[in-house]
Amino acid sequence: MKKIDIDDELYQYIASNTQSIGESASTILRRLLNIHGENDLAAQEKPEQPITHEVAKTTQTTENTSSTENKKSAAVTPLTQAHASVFNILNKEELAMQKGVVGRFLFILSALHRTHKTDFSAVLDVQGRDRVYFATSKEALVNSGSSMNPKNITDSEYWVMTNSNTTRKKMMLHEVALGLGYSAEQAEKIRDYL
Repeated sequence: MKKIDIDDELYQYIASNTQSIGESASTILRRLLNIHGENDLAAQEKPEQPITHEVAKTTQTTENTSSTENKKSAAVTPLTQAHASVFNILNKEELAMQKGVVGRFLFILSALHRTHKTDFSAVLDVQGRDRVYFATSKEALVNSGSSMNPKNITDSEYWVMTNSNTTRKKMMLHEVALGLGYSAEQAEKIRDYL
């Protein structure tokens, strides 16, 4: 089996097209590219390792991959946000390596942003009675109240207030998940990652 490097957007596309738990990247790509062969029988009999973001990002590119990628890229349709799910990209090992509650909080928000870039502005609607929780600039959060301790959500233009207790952060994650279209059960699962 060959290993290739893929970027985050392509990984999200592949992961968002998963139809069953533990489905391999090869099986997903074969289905998406409508490639059928003798490997299909073997794949159905012997399940491969499930796709994980960490493995996909750290694999090495082979020499023959570039010509194959050029042929396949024309057949790949654009990533649709409606099918994207943070559960496909949230890596529990990476989450566990984050420093403290704030680190995990920012990591989860970053994963949600990567998954739902076009809809992520919904976080701006998540507010407290007297506090703004999210903004598009550090200054906006600082000017909205005292002791905000604003932090940037990695790889985004969004900032979040982090000077709150863990219960409040869990509530914020729950509200963000609901705002991005997750069910109440899924939102609770996301909240519990913290």
